[in-house]
Amino acid sequence: MVNFTRRSTLGLAGAAAGSLILPRFSIAQGDKRPSITIAVQKITNNNTLDVWHEQSNVGERVFFPNLWEGLILRNWMGNQGPIPGLATEWKRIDDKTLELKLRRGVKFHNGDELTADDVAFSFSRERVFGNTEPAGGKTIFESEHKPTTVKELPATVPGVGRRLWPALAGVEAVDKYTVRFHNATPDVTLEGRLYSGGSQITNRRAWDEAKSFTEWARKPVTTGPYMVAEYKPDVSLTLVAFDQYWGGRPPLAQIRFVEVPEVASRVNGLLSGQYDFACDLPPDQIATIRAAKGFEVQSSTIWNHRVSTFNTQNPILANPLMRRAMTHSIDRKAIVEALWAGQTVVPAGLQFESFRTSDMFIEGWAAPEFNPQLAKDLIKQAGYKGDPIPYRLLNNYYTNQTANGQIMVEMWKQVGINVQIEMKENWGQIHDPAGVKGVRDWSASNTINDPITPLVVQFGPNGEVQQKKDWTNGEMNKLAQVMETSTDRALRKKAIARMLEICEREDPVYQVLHQNAVFTGMKSSLKWKAAPAFAMDFRSSNWAI
Repeated sequence: MVNFTRRSTLGLAGAAAGSLILPRFSIAQGDKRPSITIAVQKITNNNTLDVWHEQSNVGERVFFPNLWEGLILRNWMGNQGPIPGLATEWKRIDDKTLELKLRRGVKFHNGDELTADDVAFSFSRERVFGNTEPAGGKTIFESEHKPTTVKELPATVPGVGRRLWPALAGVEAVDKYTVRFHNATPDVTLEGRLYSGGSQITNRRAWDEAKSFTEWARKPVTTGPYMVAEYKPDVSLTLVAFDQYWGGRPPLAQIRFVEVPEVASRVNGLLSGQYDFACDLPPDQIATIRAAKGFEVQSSTIWNHRVSTFNTQNPILANPLMRRAMTHSIDRKAIVEALWAGQTVVPAGLQFESFRTSDMFIEGWAAPEFNPQLAKDLIKQAGYKGDPIPYRLLNNYYTNQTANGQIMVEMWKQVGINVQIEMKENWGQIHDPAGVKGVRDWSASNTINDPITPLVVQFGPNGEVQQKKDWTNGEMNKLAQVMETSTDRALRKKAIARMLEICEREDPVYQVLHQNAVFTGMKSSLKWKAAPAFAMDFRSSNWAI
């Protein structure tokens, strides 16, 4: 990777409701703005607030749009498309170069003004890419990037950097308020990458002054309407208003996220008045909350699909016939009816309806049919003898996750597949290379309104599946490069159609279950709307509306 300089060169988990004693932060005298408390099942998975390190659904909720901001923002309350953010305008110089004009007068939480140097640093080797180079097709493994000092990047970050920006050569600070992104290859998705999770801007001075990565990552200095007051991993995160915010004075004095893993505790805390919001509710709790005076539930399907993935290092699952059999054993419609009360849908494979806006939706494609007899035939062809297949399962990290897992195990049992649940406490245990892997749960998001997300970003050469050595496919990786570098829409559409065939039919790496939906319980007196996303918007435009 080439580094650019100014002008010169290219470059207490599980706690029940009521058991947490959390600090109250002093509010300036005379400040009449309200403070709110939000009960969530998890705040972050890796106990940091770094957008590159914490790539997760739960991270999206606490990061956006309240803490982290990018040059281009995602329209969280609208169509999820791009809108001006820390940049007021942008233009293509060519297929590999994007120029952006920064918004003037933007302040970081430490009082520094946002400049092009902060942007260039936010996409630098030191901050993101380590010693990786802008080259597609090469998987970046954690073992190649182990940090040797406390200030170096965690081993996962350079791989995530190349997952989201596979060919970024560097960022040039043209002048104080102008930057140019230089890609090593053509890329039609550069603008989209800038409003995807990970491409947000941080303050260079705060990074330099931090004694360690962890110290910085637990209190990052950003430009959002709220700033970190205190973060207690596995317990709570408190954000307070940043009154120098470029978008206007924030409407809340304080936002406190409290980690409450159990659904019942979140619901009880909401109804007792301990919490103002309760997130990640299953549909069977909606009636209870709506029946209580003064409470409501807001819900929406979102740009995220629930999937389960396969590990092909498992000798049984190394045979694609077995994975195909497993995909045909699942009655997705029954799951949607039983667990989601019909309030979501089974999508057309790993696609999103928004792909139609750019004519990148593959018509006629569908998730594998529920066909038990076909599954039994495939099992017989595979020569399966009934040996157990482990299913590493978290306890409701995803809404209805445990019940969903139990239903799938029973469906697999009905066709003769012996899947055994192994309950795990965290994602580290899910991904632990020790022991035998088999099936695990995941979700897949459309973050830039192009089929490159999620197929390439999550399942391509630097997707988590290949970085964790769960699965790989040579043809898939070649097609991923087409998606990342071609400007020919027809060629890209042909590539994505073939990728769906590989990943869902011929050599299955995942099985799509259903589109995700979010259900948020809240006090009806609060004038706030839920976004069609995991993110919760507490800017002035979405409060007291």
